[in-house]
Amino acid sequence: MAGLHKRNGTWHLRMRVPRRYLDVAGRSEIHRSLRTDSERRARELLPAAEAQILKDLEAMRALTLEMSDSIDQLAAASHIAANEGFLYRPVAELVTAPLDELLGRFAAVERHGGDPTVAKAVLGGVEQTGLRLSQFAAADEQLAAFDNRFKNPNQMRVWRNAKIRAASNLRAALDGADILVEDIDHAVALRHRAWWKRRVAAEGLAIESANKEFANLAGMLRRYYENIARPNPPEPYRRVSLRDRHNNENRRLEIPTDWIVEKWFAPGAFDNLNAEARDILLISIETGCRQSEIHDLPPEAIVLDAAIPHILVANNNGELRREIKNTASKRKVPLVGVALAAARRNPDGFPRYRGKGGYSGNVNGRLRTSGLFPSPEHTIGGLRHSWESRMEAFRVSETEKGHMMGHSIKKIRGRPVYGDDVTLEKRHEIAQQLSLPVPDHLA
Repeated sequence: MAGLHKRNGTWHLRMRVPRRYLDVAGRSEIHRSLRTDSERRARELLPAAEAQILKDLEAMRALTLEMSDSIDQLAAASHIAANEGFLYRPVAELVTAPLDELLGRFAAVERHGGDPTVAKAVLGGVEQTGLRLSQFAAADEQLAAFDNRFKNPNQMRVWRNAKIRAASNLRAALDGADILVEDIDHAVALRHRAWWKRRVAAEGLAIESANKEFANLAGMLRRYYENIARPNPPEPYRRVSLRDRHNNENRRLEIPTDWIVEKWFAPGAFDNLNAEARDILLISIETGCRQSEIHDLPPEAIVLDAAIPHILVANNNGELRREIKNTASKRKVPLVGVALAAARRNPDGFPRYRGKGGYSGNVNGRLRTSGLFPSPEHTIGGLRHSWESRMEAFRVSETEKGHMMGHSIKKIRGRPVYGDDVTLEKRHEIAQQLSLPVPDHLA
């Protein structure tokens, strides 16, 4: 039975996950915002919200071998096998599997009392049929569920749309042919590249869009072949990319420090921004963080009562889930100057923007309307480059810069990394060196 609790002025549903759904939910309790500050309205919305959660959980559980569609059966079998710690492998391959693996699979079936559904999944009893290009994106989402476990709904939307678009564009490049995924070979990938070349030339599209699409399809194919344990899987998109010697490097222009101090720190400069948008921007100025690393922060990641106030950029799998860009991005970021003042005004984070898209577009538009960019090409994304340039001006080492920015130290050094990270104390010392004067109206 679901209940209500209020957080930051908004009512939330709070519901224990029924035992039969624990395996698919991956947690014992679900929280969901009802998006209202009215208790009466929240009680009206509660039954429908609870019913929707149960419906979603049942849909996840319905990935069983009773499904009539063979592709869904294979996806369900893969899911069940993964829950038991195995890749799904057809029985023909299991005949030659190591004895230890076979014994482990039989033990898994025994743990479930010989359940025939588990037996078919773990012992390879589901017939494998061809997956069509039109079904590829949906199947890939199931295969990538573990990798995507930290993504919030907005991040999942962006991820999902990119995969749908990639498969759809490949079909368009093949004149609409809904081929089998296993028929995607190098010749097909080259047709896809030729299709993109025509579009770039005719429509002025960015070649980066094409290359991202090729990378997406390469990843989808890799997950597909891993799932069916195909030995020596093909790599049709290997070395398939677009290059253009006429294409200028698309690098965000940095916001000059003098411009920040004279224009952005001037009284009234941010009057057309709401308080949360302004404070996210101020934290960006003094941390070099990506905007999403700031506005997606859960309350517990804003640490203001420590000897060194800081934010923790990391994956979060709680109620306010989020995924950071990569492993190197995980870091503690000290708060100084206007960033510290902004964080103190928002100790619970930024609920207006958390887990949602549109922050950058909205703020860029408002700053541009107010004439607060040096040129039409500038965006707030350039603040990250501004931060890096400020570190260069103070002769901060490449390794220290990498730690401060959340870059891969292995790539910076070109070799495996040994030793400890740069301490929070050292990061704080660097940040204080770079910090800008805090105007009274932003303190």
